[in-house]
Amino acid sequence: MPDRGSLGEFLTGGRVDSAVFALRPDYRALLVAVDGLVPGPSDSTGEALLQAAETAAREALHDRPVEQLPHVAAWREAYRAFGAKPQRTRNSLEALLRRAATGLPRVNRLTDLYNAVSVLHQIPLGGEDLTRYDDAPRLLRATGEEPFDTVAGGIPVIEHPDVGEVVWCDDAGVTCRRWNWRQAHRTQFRVDTTTALFILDALDPITDDALHATAEDLITHLTVLGPTSAPPAA
Repeated sequence: MPDRGSLGEFLTGGRVDSAVFALRPDYRALLVAVDGLVPGPSDSTGEALLQAAETAAREALHDRPVEQLPHVAAWREAYRAFGAKPQRTRNSLEALLRRAATGLPRVNRLTDLYNAVSVLHQIPLGGEDLTRYDDAPRLLRATGEEPFDTVAGGIPVIEHPDVGEVVWCDDAGVTCRRWNWRQAHRTQFRVDTTTALFILDALDPITDDALHATAEDLITHLTVLGPTSAPPAA
């Protein structure tokens, strides 16, 4: 299993390409690597956190539609900037907020936790199995040739991002399309996932303080699931 030093080394290797900053100079990413998690089904701790997130979402949306929330609107603008249609491909935060009215998904204890933290802080937050990475993560604008493994109709398929699309990648291919829209099948959490990478995305009006507070909240909840984490890398 990775030790704390190797987790930190992995995080240090992550980068954001200059072409992404040219598109959105206000973009910031914060990465958290965690080892020693104990996987399991949804539980009462996660249920309480999800219910708190659902309540927070209802309060945020009681007087406006989700697309008018400042944090959601910023991501919609970012998607349009690289040619995506946000009404068709919603960022992960907006997708969760839209589901909160009828109930957030209950998946497993780890996924439930980070989905709830994402909604509570209104920051897109992704979780992936770190052991399935081939070198460190990087965010770039796609050439259109990068492989993206997914499942369509229950059958594994390889797709490719659009030219200029903002994607997270490693040496094996795309790990998440359209910034924070759809995760690759390869790096999804499994029932035996014990080492995880979490990616927190921020655009204005999210402040650096709010971004780091979200990471600290995530880490606090993750301590229930395991003992070892690496300091966040921004």
